[in-house]
Amino acid sequence: MEWSAEGLLLGVRNLGETSTIIEVFTREYGVYYGVVRGGKSKKIAPTLQPGAQLDVTWRARLENHLGVFNAELLSSRFSMVLNQRDSLAGLNSICSLLRFSLPERDPHPVLYDRTIYLLDMLTNNSNWPFLYMKWELALLQDMGFGLDLDRCAVTNQTENLQYISPKSGRAVSKKAAGKWADKLLPLPACLTDIDKSSDANLEDGFKVTGYFLKNWLAPLMNDKPLPTSRERLLDTLRRKGEL
Repeated sequence: MEWSAEGLLLGVRNLGETSTIIEVFTREYGVYYGVVRGGKSKKIAPTLQPGAQLDVTWRARLENHLGVFNAELLSSRFSMVLNQRDSLAGLNSICSLLRFSLPERDPHPVLYDRTIYLLDMLTNNSNWPFLYMKWELALLQDMGFGLDLDRCAVTNQTENLQYISPKSGRAVSKKAAGKWADKLLPLPACLTDIDKSSDANLEDGFKVTGYFLKNWLAPLMNDKPLPTSRERLLDTLRRKGEL
């Protein structure tokens, strides 16, 4: 079996003395693992950094085998963000959450396109922390845990939405919340804004996406803890005054 595609390098681990196993997220085929022979060499190793865009060909005798990758570097995002602590933290968190969430060999084309767009924005758009937060919403959506924030779960109205039900992930209006308001999550404006909202409530937005990543997505992954790279990203953004 053989296929070729462009893909995002998510992770690398050593295999023996000279080879590596890489994890690649492609639009057409989803996440695949494969051996890169000579992947630890001085020529190849520097190109195999998380976040790299690769042109890959995967080959295996049988479909269920690990397979072998031939990989050609298209762009090295790691080198572009290496001296930007917040962008580097963002890249690491993106790759880690994808590794944490995505099942092997299951295509997620919409999420792939959104991920590539976000990675390109890390060095081209100062608004990227807001875009990253919206990406976490998209990740939840693609994993089957999308939030419904457009109308009230109780009244079906679209106005004065101020809360989110932690059980259903649906918005609730102030009036409908009533005495149950203290059992609901706040709905910050940044989660529903199309454009960048005020930095002051980005932190609240991350609290909401973090809640559902931890309490909805993580249990599906045998209750593994969320990657620590996400919290390191938030700490970096706080230190820079971006949250």
